[in-house]
Amino acid sequence: MSTHLLNAALSAAERGWHVFPLRPGTKRPALHGEAACPGTGPCVSGHRKWEQRATTDPDRIRATWARGPFNVGIATGPSGLVVVDLDMPKGNSSEGTPDGVTTFEALCERTEARVPDTYRTRTASGGTHLYFTAPSGVRLANTAGTLAPLVDTRAWGGYVVAAGSITPAGSYEALSGPVAAHLPPWLQSILRPAPRTSQAPSAATAGQSSRYADVALAAEVRNVRTAQPGSREAVLFRAARALGRFVAWGDLPRHVVEDALQEGGEATGLTAADCRSTLRSALNWSIAHNQQRRGNAA
Repeated sequence: MSTHLLNAALSAAERGWHVFPLRPGTKRPALHGEAACPGTGPCVSGHRKWEQRATTDPDRIRATWARGPFNVGIATGPSGLVVVDLDMPKGNSSEGTPDGVTTFEALCERTEARVPDTYRTRTASGGTHLYFTAPSGVRLANTAGTLAPLVDTRAWGGYVVAAGSITPAGSYEALSGPVAAHLPPWLQSILRPAPRTSQAPSAATAGQSSRYADVALAAEVRNVRTAQPGSREAVLFRAARALGRFVAWGDLPRHVVEDALQEGGEATGLTAADCRSTLRSALNWSIAHNQQRRGNAA
């Protein structure tokens, strides 16, 4: 078992992916936490977390896996990866709920894109991990449900369990696609942090705040109306996510944002149903995550 897991770690490292040990039979990191940090070895200059200690060095990997049958974690950020996690429904109330693969396929269809052909693994729970090469110059973070229900992503600050790892629920297995494809532009557009169109001087008055919101609404509607085929759904999603903060702050009524973006989306050729679905999920997410103004935003 140790040899099998060592080979899995070395195989991932050969691809340039930074690995670290997970506790045997689990998905939890095997490295010590900050509270138990001895301040020696790699932590002599301060505690180093699993993301910082993940490595592609075959000698370090052999030394680590010689100590036990550790599962293999891949630190996605240092590895230059974005992994899309297509999960399975959980719990008794999930009967009839589509799984992550189904919702992701529907998202691809709405954005007029094919499901990307890339390296993928089957998870122990029966889900799927799609591996993509992260775009250069853009630091993407983890997301949970931003793309669609049961569709999460792992990038900086996240990790995935590598193929070859084994848990009581099952094993992680490579399925297809020997190479991790580049992250599709339409996916990058959705995952990229929403632009801070709401920035304004800290002394802005309520009237100024309203004017900034009106300008932002006009700009986002223009972006939606001029979106090109293949990116229309993604542009609509980003517009709603950017404007949702103004709804949360009371600067714009939700129905005004929805009506303007709905009209803009339909004008580009999207169906009314697709527009409503995209706007509902993007606005709900943005409003929930922007209950308080941050920084000098107006």
